Amino acid sequence: MDVILSNRPLLSAGAAWATSQVLKLLLYSFLEKRFHWALLFETGRMPSAHSAFVTGLAAGIGMSEGLGSSLFALSFVFATVVMYDALSLRREAGKHADILNELLMVGTIREAISHREFPLRELLGHSPTEVLAGVVIGISVAFAVGAAI
Repeated sequence: MDVILSNRPLLSAGAAWATSQVLKLLLYSFLEKRFHWALLFETGRMPSAHSAFVTGLAAGIGMSEGLGSSLFALSFVFATVVMYDALSLRREAGKHADILNELLMVGTIREAISHREFPLRELLGHSPTEVLAGVVIGISVAFAVGAAI
């Protein structure tokens, strides 16, 4: 257990994800004037927990192993792929879900896909601002974890 608790990259990633999700919970609970516990485990919205998670991991590895290490290069590429996916594929899937949900509201395709659960989740991906916020959280938390260890 001590090995896990002293693993800077793992702690950085986990703490960045948790920080991002708690900030999301607080932000949207304040904006919508009601508490949304489910936001602790949902995807989408501001800030991007996926971006915070992978950036926290990469920053923690960079600080532990050095920016010139192969492990940092691997984590950097991994983080880039995850963030690109959040900005493109998952965001587009959310737009498609929005359109399908609207079509269902008017009943034009309800029978054709009646075996599915609806409405479809629309908040799957992230805007560039949401991803950038996650990156800032990930790097900040990695530095904080490094200072604490």
